[in-house]
Amino acid sequence: MFGLFLFALGVVLLLESRLGLSPWDVLNQGIAKHTPLSFGMANVAVAVIVLFVAWSLGGSPGIGTVANALLVGSFIQGLTSIPALTRLQHDPLGARIAMLVAGVALIGPASAFYIGANFGAGPRDTLMLVGARRTRVRIAVVRGTLELCALVAGIALGGTFGIGTVLFALGVGPCIEASFRLMELTPIVTSGTVVVGSAEPT
Repeated sequence: MFGLFLFALGVVLLLESRLGLSPWDVLNQGIAKHTPLSFGMANVAVAVIVLFVAWSLGGSPGIGTVANALLVGSFIQGLTSIPALTRLQHDPLGARIAMLVAGVALIGPASAFYIGANFGAGPRDTLMLVGARRTRVRIAVVRGTLELCALVAGIALGGTFGIGTVLFALGVGPCIEASFRLMELTPIVTSGTVVVGSAEPT
């Protein structure tokens, strides 16, 4: 649950920086523009669809997968209703750059926490992990490819993007890998949850 909340907080920091949404959120915003869904609820809808795609490819969902699909968007909805957070978008550029970097950096440990809990990775992470296993390509490369595909679809739907989008697409994979490596050095994650150095999570 902490990992899911941390992930939602990272998304909100990116949103309020006004320097570019993450690729998946460019897609979520594009969907929200063409449907009655809010930004947060579009996140839920996309996550549920990705969950079923990953499942069809052999990525078995767990309780954590379902929780991710339903709660990240709900947390985003709640966080964006807090005036103290929404006012951050009016901060000076330097502060918004710091929010952007913090938002991208938070996605790494957030992903490591909820994947490491071993209740099932989130929908996008399940797709990332099953993609790495099937292609035998590094997690960072697979995640980056998925992010870029979501970005293209989001732009086609009219979602907005900026320098923060590029930073996220290039930086999120290495941040996740680095977070897994750091957690492997602690007793928080049971050994064997994910083998980061290989393309085959266990």
